[in-house]
Amino acid sequence: MTDRHHLLVCGGTFAAVSDSGDISGVRGATSPSGLFVRDARHLSRWQLTVDGAVPETLTPVADGDAARCVLVPRGGRQEPPAHTLFREQAVVDGAFVESLRVTSNRPVPTTVRVAVTVDADFTDQFELRSDHRTYTKTGAVRFRRVLEDGVEFGYRRGEWRSCTRVTAEPAPDGVEETGTGARRLVWTLELEPHGSAELSLRVAARPHGAVQAPVVPASPAAANHRLLRLEGEFMEGIAFPTGWPELATACARGLSDLAALQVPATGPDGEELRVPAAGAPWFLTLLARDALLTSLFVLPYRPEPAAATLPALAATQATEVAAGSVAQPGKIVHEVRHGELAHFGQVPYGRYYGSVDATPLFLVLLGAYVEQTGDTAMARRLEPHARAAIGWMLDHGGLTSRGYLVYRADQGGLANQNWKDSPGAICSADGSRPTGPVMAAGAQGYAYDALRRTAHLARTVWADEVYATLLEQAAADLRDRFQRDFWMEEQAFPALALDGEGNQVDALASDAGHLLWSGLLDKEYGELVGRRLLEEDFFSGWGVRTLAAGQAAYHPMSYHRGSVWPHDNALITLGLARYGLHDEARTVAHALVDAATATGHRLPEVLAGYGRDSHPEPVPYPHACVRESRSAATPLALLTAVGGA
Repeated sequence: MTDRHHLLVCGGTFAAVSDSGDISGVRGATSPSGLFVRDARHLSRWQLTVDGAVPETLTPVADGDAARCVLVPRGGRQEPPAHTLFREQAVVDGAFVESLRVTSNRPVPTTVRVAVTVDADFTDQFELRSDHRTYTKTGAVRFRRVLEDGVEFGYRRGEWRSCTRVTAEPAPDGVEETGTGARRLVWTLELEPHGSAELSLRVAARPHGAVQAPVVPASPAAANHRLLRLEGEFMEGIAFPTGWPELATACARGLSDLAALQVPATGPDGEELRVPAAGAPWFLTLLARDALLTSLFVLPYRPEPAAATLPALAATQATEVAAGSVAQPGKIVHEVRHGELAHFGQVPYGRYYGSVDATPLFLVLLGAYVEQTGDTAMARRLEPHARAAIGWMLDHGGLTSRGYLVYRADQGGLANQNWKDSPGAICSADGSRPTGPVMAAGAQGYAYDALRRTAHLARTVWADEVYATLLEQAAADLRDRFQRDFWMEEQAFPALALDGEGNQVDALASDAGHLLWSGLLDKEYGELVGRRLLEEDFFSGWGVRTLAAGQAAYHPMSYHRGSVWPHDNALITLGLARYGLHDEARTVAHALVDAATATGHRLPEVLAGYGRDSHPEPVPYPHACVRESRSAATPLALLTAVGGA
């Protein structure tokens, strides 16, 4: 059985370690084992032995910002452990640190041989996914160099260069070859009666393109102090609801996670920024949709993520057509990757534009940010980018020619390019998939909101009355068309999508709640939809399912066809409140807070769709991101929607 992994996250770096603090290099149920920086594995092995044997885990690593565990030599009741090992680990940007204290339990002097086997394979994260793909790396070379106080691992492939340096204090007594390419750092410790010895190990990762080596803290305590300072800055000045302590705790947990999930990005003028990463372990990078929604959720309390996300996305906005990356002028990027495979074009995600909704959401956030903060300078600075985004929506996006935002499956990338982007996520009630171009319902709501908010900026900041009137008319026309073409009279509910022929894709899906959030539906239709989402087939007791139960397409353990997503429910809750359905909004909010309370106050990326009436605890989805920015921000969205009630 594969050991479960615990994630340590800070910025663009994460480590996935076992219960004992080891890294085995194998993939676990939810994450690959290792130390990862900028999509590459900089530690593939980190295994402790004592006197030639793997110690027993007495107290396993607990989820948190630092990994602490207690280990002892294997033995029996008649032979109490000769010594105890106290292990602590932490990460910061580009670095991993460990403190290992060995304490003798004997009244006489004791000699203990401690060894840590280390290796760095520099595997790209995309190679570790279970998609059965393989990638050729012609000319790739790995090398190792023994240092006075440790060992250095290096990798090169053409112009690509990466290295990992492992050092220790005190320096190891020796560095041994293992025959597998790994190196074993060895110490012989002389312990006084009931005495202790401490080893400090530091790992500095230098990924390709790094200008300088990372600043490695002296200890896990120092690393955690740095992270706690970031968390404190993120929470400063926010008043949590005193009448609902469970929501307050979930908000604090979410903000703590968001502080750790800020990754580097660059603005249009080369300025250094920190933006919300999508989530760990698989998406510790900029995904526009995720960063935009996260920034929107926290905007009333913390505007800094929006102030960084907007220029970061403006800097990566497409300016020309590029078929391989689905780029078109004015389109906002979907995903930015920094790994080796993206660099050499073996995956399309270096800058990948396969998203129909990132562009309107960019405009929604810009309008909301200016409204919230009064920062008209941002609106003026990004005016060319906003106009280009509107241009994409009207032209390449399809609003003018098709009447709706439209996408086509990308064979080299994503088949679906809305938030439900897994294969088969956009489907009819019987599970059949649409063919040809797809017009997803939720994206039309975002487009409507984007047109209205940008019209407001045009009138109040850019002093362009003609442009404002044009956009307002486009929004009104879109609303009229949508309610005519998407509304299913028999179900009294909007279709999930239209196919290329304009036929309704008739699955009953949670995306209808996004239409409430964006205000696309008339009040009568909106109230019908809001109440329908709280009926038993939709509402699991932990939240609204992505697909209503009872349809042939429904599957409670499917990624997008019956599961419960916290961020999806955050949008639904905000939408319910917008349409005056406050009792329904509170019902969903309380369900999510109960789910958070049952899962250590941290909402995962997604939960299984099983009903609360049949299972008293939320059932986890097996491959969810453990830390996800939209889910971390969800409690703040709930606070906005319902307050502390």
